[in-house]
Amino acid sequence: MKALLIQATADTPKVHLDKDNNIFEISGLSLPEDAIEFYKPIMNWLEQYSVEPNSQTHFNLKLEYFNTASSKQIIQLLLFLEKLNVKSKVKIFWHYKDIDEDMHDLGEEYSEIIKVDFELVEYT
Repeated sequence: MKALLIQATADTPKVHLDKDNNIFEISGLSLPEDAIEFYKPIMNWLEQYSVEPNSQTHFNLKLEYFNTASSKQIIQLLLFLEKLNVKSKVKIFWHYKDIDEDMHDLGEEYSEIIKVDFELVEYT
């Protein structure tokens, strides 16, 4: 399966999804004008991945900030990972800066909604 690599821009995060190397990461800012369109190839890739996923899927979300439209897509992504947990042992790593209480609190909220192993990871 071909990896999905989308370079970060001023408004969109870096996306690196690579089944062969077990890399699942979205990082940076997520402020796209059309969040549905931006996240569509990510969701399509994950749909294909879910046919024959790795035994474990450790998904890293290292978002510094995201807008409301992106938050809706992130919830969809997390809900998809929750379904994937039936086939692959999913663990979500929610990275947040040590001074960013809002991102910490969002991670806490999402961890209560999404029924998979969910770890908050603080960094400086």
